[in-house]
Amino acid sequence: MKSVCVYCGSRDGARPVYREQATRLGTAVARSGLTLVYGGGASGLMGAVADAALAASGQVIGVLPRGLARKEFAHPRLTTMHPVETMHERKQLMEQLADAFVALPGGFGTLDELFEIVTWAQIGLHRKPVGLLNTDGYWDGLLQQVRHAADEGFVHQGLRDVLLVDTSPEGLIDALQRREAPPPAIVWQA
Repeated sequence: MKSVCVYCGSRDGARPVYREQATRLGTAVARSGLTLVYGGGASGLMGAVADAALAASGQVIGVLPRGLARKEFAHPRLTTMHPVETMHERKQLMEQLADAFVALPGGFGTLDELFEIVTWAQIGLHRKPVGLLNTDGYWDGLLQQVRHAADEGFVHQGLRDVLLVDTSPEGLIDALQRREAPPPAIVWQA
């Protein structure tokens, strides 16, 4: 594993612990010798994770749609910034650049990115591990819903545990480096 894509909020959230954990994750990514791939923003948890990785001498790649590349949003100090035209191109390039994925707390954009990358794993478009940094139980409700969907027959039982979950940024990075994604439930055919 050489790189990890981080999905997270462009806001700090209601409690300081979210930013603290994002900072710890960025530091852990860099100290593990991994390249951080993320959405390219300078604000919120996005900025915190990037700033921490950069401060720890890490490589940071941003992928930002031109429509969001306003001066106050785009991070000015990244190793590399890839401007793209659409959100779909952003997600596709982030997947290509990453060997694993982590979701920190975030809103609709984070959920969209997380569910798309898990869906791609489900249909065999990639075999990369996906993790959740469960800061103060932020993802507990989502994990309960995933278990419920599996129990009700809407999520293949083999994918019930597709998400690695940890409360420690360092523990999650370690787990991602040791884990391979489960086999797809459905294989996409071109």
